[in-house]
Amino acid sequence: MSLNRREFLHVMSMAAAAGMLPGTASAMSSGTDKAAAAKASAEIYNQPMKGKVRLLHITDTHAQLKPIYFREPNVNLGTGPAFGKLPHVVGEKLLKEIGVQANTPLAHAFTYMNFQDASEQYGKVGGFAHVKTLLDKLREQAGGQDNTLTMDGGDLWHGSGTALWTRGGDMVEASNLLGVDIMTGHWEFTYKEDEVLRNLNNFKGEFLAQNIRIKEDSLFGDAYLEMVEAHNGTGLYSEDEARAFKPYTIKVVNGERIAVVGQAFPRTANANPQANFPDWSFGLREDALQETVDKIREQEKPAAIVMISHNGMDVDIKMASRISGLDAIFGGHTHDGIPKTTPVKTPEGGVCHVTNAGSNGKFVGCMDLDIQNGKLKGVDYKLLPVFSNILDADQEVQTFIDHLYTRKYDTNIIESRDPSRAYSKERLGKTYGEILNEELAVAEDTLYRRGNFMGTWDQIIVNSLREEHDAQIAMSAGVRWGTSVLAGEMITMERVMDETSMTYGETYKSEVTGAQMKDILEGICENLFQKDPYLQSGGDMVRLGGMDYTCEPNASLGNRISDMRLDDGTPLEANKTYSVAGWAQVEAVGDGRLMWDVAADYLRRNKNDMKLKKVNHPKLKGVKNNPGIENYPGEMA
Repeated sequence: MSLNRREFLHVMSMAAAAGMLPGTASAMSSGTDKAAAAKASAEIYNQPMKGKVRLLHITDTHAQLKPIYFREPNVNLGTGPAFGKLPHVVGEKLLKEIGVQANTPLAHAFTYMNFQDASEQYGKVGGFAHVKTLLDKLREQAGGQDNTLTMDGGDLWHGSGTALWTRGGDMVEASNLLGVDIMTGHWEFTYKEDEVLRNLNNFKGEFLAQNIRIKEDSLFGDAYLEMVEAHNGTGLYSEDEARAFKPYTIKVVNGERIAVVGQAFPRTANANPQANFPDWSFGLREDALQETVDKIREQEKPAAIVMISHNGMDVDIKMASRISGLDAIFGGHTHDGIPKTTPVKTPEGGVCHVTNAGSNGKFVGCMDLDIQNGKLKGVDYKLLPVFSNILDADQEVQTFIDHLYTRKYDTNIIESRDPSRAYSKERLGKTYGEILNEELAVAEDTLYRRGNFMGTWDQIIVNSLREEHDAQIAMSAGVRWGTSVLAGEMITMERVMDETSMTYGETYKSEVTGAQMKDILEGICENLFQKDPYLQSGGDMVRLGGMDYTCEPNASLGNRISDMRLDDGTPLEANKTYSVAGWAQVEAVGDGRLMWDVAADYLRRNKNDMKLKKVNHPKLKGVKNNPGIENYPGEMA
């Protein structure tokens, strides 16, 4: 049973008194000093302005409107120059790095440690109604909303059943209620272009992306221009520069000119179906970014230039070292909850403060800019966990969420790329709440996804794929999103949708040779452990069911994967063919049922025997001393 609000506040006050909470200056002579405890409790989210401008940051919320559980990774390996550097430090070593004591609320927020017990003790995190309450507190403490900017780093519109069914529209409404001023994107582009432009028209803030261009053929054709015209010009910011979206904006905050540049996920076209965004091209576009920053410095005369980014933290760190003029990067994509900035020296000798604000609504980043005489003198940064046991729910946002769950599933919903099965006849007429609250099975293991190699939620997914398609092996993409379920907790349809709801969720079965399987794994491994961040696409290793393998992350391409074996120990032979099931094909539409229906039926069938018999953790070589791995449940050599 989780602590009630009063009990939780008391625990947090102990942490505040011991200096374990950011920005809490109160001290107590003893734990029995009730007055001091109350004062410390009141200061948990007390962040008086330490500058002139306050920048607030959320990212990768993945459409999680309600409080959830979310387990941080125990495997987040850094290789090459990233070895041993944030964000590639986990568990006890991370706590030491950030100065947080074990067995405290903050230790629970920032690490995987004691996840089951700590979750039961401290309760859920996030939830937009609670995020709104915290944002409002931070704005008030800054002297009012006019002294702040609120930025979202993308992956806002995707990751839940309601987001899929409303094509991201519910999250546009929710972000408007939060007061998001600026955003960029990634999974937003996995809806259709027309839907993206519609949503952006309904968004009350500004969407920024300096690195997206309109393809030449699209500019010379009529279809794209007609679509843009139907959306009030959204999608054609500059025809001369082939820019789909505004690259930067200038905001006057508390009398100071603040420039914000947008950087959408640069490898969207590699990671997601291009058929959904046929008219747009992506990329890092480093030279264009430098030109933009130089232009801002020369023409706009801002006090500070910051970037809202969906590059991923390693890419942001490298980019900060190569771009002159950026003062801070508010990053996303890699879901890293890091409570301090990484200061990076820029080519001109300045400092760029790189941050990342976690995921799933767990955190709010808060950076105060010390600006004197129009010049940035320093920054003060905190990453605040959103403990829903402490923060009251904002009633306006809560009412919106409650009403959303009363909407009815109808024939306008699009779940599949195949028009013949765009919607589910079984769900027609039911409310979102009725569908999502269906109880499927009780978890006998703590279910989670996050981590470089394998998670228990992923095992359920690959098990269900193998059973559905009678396959020897199953593959599931190593995406980072997906909430956690505690052992003993009911698995609802909503939790299944959290793991699987995407616009290309069709399943499939194919035949793959042993040699092809090695090539697939080597390619994905290279994407993950390539030492140059600019050549990584993000994400984690593909999840496999029905087979084991050995991985040596520090080896070279073609030499990382070995000893591939079926679950029964039979080695995979290079020229032999194996049946493989999977889902979420980027370039093809699978013939199989949608992943969420496959997983839900698996849970219904196996609800009386949910204990995982095996989790296909690969054997790892050469990473025993890497601070990015701790308590690995598989074999290590």
